[in-house]
Amino acid sequence: MVETKEEVYKIRVIEEEKLRSQKNDLRKLEGRLAHRESIIDKKSIKLDKREYLVSRKEKEVNYLKVELEKNLQEQRKKLESIADLSSTDAKALLMKRLEEEARFDSAKKIREIEENAGEIAERKAKEIISTAIQRYAHDHVAEATVSVVDLPNDEMKGRIIGREGRNIRAFEKLTGVNLIVDDTPEAVILSCFNPVRREKARIALEELVADGRIHPAKIEEKFDKANRIVDNQIKIAGEKAVFNVGIAGLNKDLIRVLGRLKYRTSFGQNVLQHSIEVAHLVGIIASELGVNVKKAKRAGLLHDIGKAIDHEVEGSHASIGANLAKKYNESRDIVHAIHAHHEEIQAQNILDVIVSAADAVSSARPGIRQETLESYIKRLENLESIGKEFDGVEKCYAIQAGREIRVMVYPDMVDDDQAARIARELSKKIEEELEYPGQIKVTVIREKRAIEFAK
Repeated sequence: MVETKEEVYKIRVIEEEKLRSQKNDLRKLEGRLAHRESIIDKKSIKLDKREYLVSRKEKEVNYLKVELEKNLQEQRKKLESIADLSSTDAKALLMKRLEEEARFDSAKKIREIEENAGEIAERKAKEIISTAIQRYAHDHVAEATVSVVDLPNDEMKGRIIGREGRNIRAFEKLTGVNLIVDDTPEAVILSCFNPVRREKARIALEELVADGRIHPAKIEEKFDKANRIVDNQIKIAGEKAVFNVGIAGLNKDLIRVLGRLKYRTSFGQNVLQHSIEVAHLVGIIASELGVNVKKAKRAGLLHDIGKAIDHEVEGSHASIGANLAKKYNESRDIVHAIHAHHEEIQAQNILDVIVSAADAVSSARPGIRQETLESYIKRLENLESIGKEFDGVEKCYAIQAGREIRVMVYPDMVDDDQAARIARELSKKIEEELEYPGQIKVTVIREKRAIEFAK
């Protein structure tokens, strides 16, 4: 029992010692916590003071904003009353002045650039173009677009018409061509938008007139013969064009399509002859500039290929021709040159520019194309009327058969930089509103004269 009590006493002493130690640790921890609470209380007091100061500052800032807005409104009203302009009108006036200054600066800069680069470029371009034209001089072409068939006598008209018009109906139904029988002595007219079909009808009708026997069965026989003749002529024309230009590896179907241009005209100009001429011109220009001559000739020959089927497919002949060339595996550069030769898409390389220039030269040289007097006069009148629409223009003249327009401006109203701007804007307006072969030169003339009389 004594040992047990002593053991219990020892254990109690040890536990009391541990308990005292734990109590001391707790007191220390409580002291630390109390110290931290006091620090936090102090910080919270400081934050409250700062929040109060911030809110006070915000109120002051808002008050200042309101006062500033009031002052601005008062100042704006005073300025509007002094200037006799509203803020909207003032903005519009300022924008107008800035726009005028920007135009003036841009026109001045454009003029400086054109003066620096234009002289060398124009001289070199003239040399190349003149060399190409002198080295390739083809006959002037002016072919009719209406087919007329001569008859041995006027009695043949009745036989062509047939009993109750059965012959003429059969002929028109089979050929797809309108046969016009009028008062023209010993002649009939064939009218059709498709030149190949019209040529087949002409050959068939000439065969019928020579034979003398005209009836539906004979018409069908002669038309089949005419089909074979024209198809053979188309093939020969295409092969001859390719041989004349000197290119190889062209698809046979594409050669056949090219031959159809023999029966296509544009402003009276035979398109196949025009394509051959463009091919030669492109080759000459390419050789002067160090461009691949064979590829250039190929692009020049095919540039108007779309005109062979433009009455069958919707779209411009440039885009139709590009799609056709792409279909027959022509190279990407040639397809792009065909599509860009009328600037429907932007030129990307020198080949595009060469083909476009050669096409313009071939189309625009004197005597190459023909048009009616009425359309010619109307085109000149439209050209002059567009030139007279600009401010400061005194007189406007279309010269050189509509190839150039000269605009006289008032020197007191238009300065040199504005004259350059008028020339540029007039050329763009002509491109947008008029249709014309080749290109039109725009010349703006500003002349200052000082005149006095000695008495």
